[in-house]
Amino acid sequence: MSVTAEAPRTSLPVITGPDKLGRNLDYELFMDCVHCGLCLGSCPTYVETGNENDSPRGRIYLWRAVTDGRTELTDEVRRHLDLCLECRACETACPSGVQYGKIIASYKKDIARLGLVFPTLNPLQRWMLFHLTPYARRLRWALAPLRLMQRLGLAGVMQRMGRLLPPSLRRMQDMVPPLAPHYGRLPELLPAEGRRRARVALFIGCAADAFFPQTTLATARVLQRNGCDVWIPRGQGCCGALHYHAGLVEPARRFADINRYAFAPEFERIDAIITNAGGCGPVLKEYGQLLTEQPQTWPSLWASFGGAEFSAKVRDISEFLVELGPVSPQYALKIKATYHDACGLSHAQKIRQPPRQLLQMIPGLELVPLAESELCCGAAGSYNLTQPEMSEQLGRRKARNILDTEAQAVFTGNVGCLLQIARYLREQQPNLWIAHPIDALWASYSGELPDVLRSSLS
Repeated sequence: MSVTAEAPRTSLPVITGPDKLGRNLDYELFMDCVHCGLCLGSCPTYVETGNENDSPRGRIYLWRAVTDGRTELTDEVRRHLDLCLECRACETACPSGVQYGKIIASYKKDIARLGLVFPTLNPLQRWMLFHLTPYARRLRWALAPLRLMQRLGLAGVMQRMGRLLPPSLRRMQDMVPPLAPHYGRLPELLPAEGRRRARVALFIGCAADAFFPQTTLATARVLQRNGCDVWIPRGQGCCGALHYHAGLVEPARRFADINRYAFAPEFERIDAIITNAGGCGPVLKEYGQLLTEQPQTWPSLWASFGGAEFSAKVRDISEFLVELGPVSPQYALKIKATYHDACGLSHAQKIRQPPRQLLQMIPGLELVPLAESELCCGAAGSYNLTQPEMSEQLGRRKARNILDTEAQAVFTGNVGCLLQIARYLREQQPNLWIAHPIDALWASYSGELPDVLRSSLS
């Protein structure tokens, strides 16, 4: 079954005229699109629906028509625009260099300005999305009861209790994977092992650390093993991605301000700011746009660098290690594995080979190709909440492709992808190892195998 979108629970007022909408965008960006259609096969929603309005060029046409005043921003028009995942696969496919991300962001910013962000969400979902998820400590505490029930072997009871919840909350519960114990709090400075090769700052973020604390630990340890002093700034927070992609620029800018302040004390001494979340990286690398002016609310400590300087130091962990020259791992992982390209890595940051290069270094690991690897899995930040039907279609499509590889493990470099893929694979193959490439690299460095892999190899 294919869908085009979910009808919003509240109707939009009809808004027309070029003086009202689209004025936050350089109009010439519309003109870059020559409507060749080479983006169609790369667009997940068009691949599913076959509807031209659900394609990149269709959405460009719709938003341009609204901006020109040639059409109204009706519920139907908005449904097609809202169905966009912002995966930016169309930018990878486009031979004309169309900056589609900026075009769809123009729409999101205007919708936010009108106070019409995500009308399909109920108040609790909205609160959880914007006031729980971006705050690491709050989210960690919220997950604590689930983590405890899993450790006590009560996951089945929790699942049965979940059936009593409304569908919206049940979907959120279904996303929660088996949760590893949280490490607590890392020291502010972790020294390099052996000869020091670099000094880096580790960006921990919010949801990635709350759901996958073992990956945070693995990232720090891998960096240490590769000769890096690892500084973990106190006071850092969410990168701002959830708000930024919802068009809520001012809250996203405040998160960016907080992070710039947190990283300021050692900024001149660090070689890179490391992130292991493919969805955070693109936003961190756009702080130069978010922070176009020096903020006036913070101490003059910031006068030495701005958003562009911050962004210039941001590196995905795989990108950084390949540039540095990674230490060869020693323990064999004799498994067949595959790799899914997270959109934030492959399309927004153009990082495709580095994660594969790290995996291919692992003795015994056979890395097999994944069909439609660069097609979005349907996570897309908050998309699995705001467009659950299309998200499910894409999640199940991704799961089928993974199962077709007959791999024992699947790796991907973003928290949202890990949650989404695990959700749909649990139904058919609960013993698959679903993890970040850095988890695999640390296992090969240390010989510490996860329980799911140990049981499958025994």
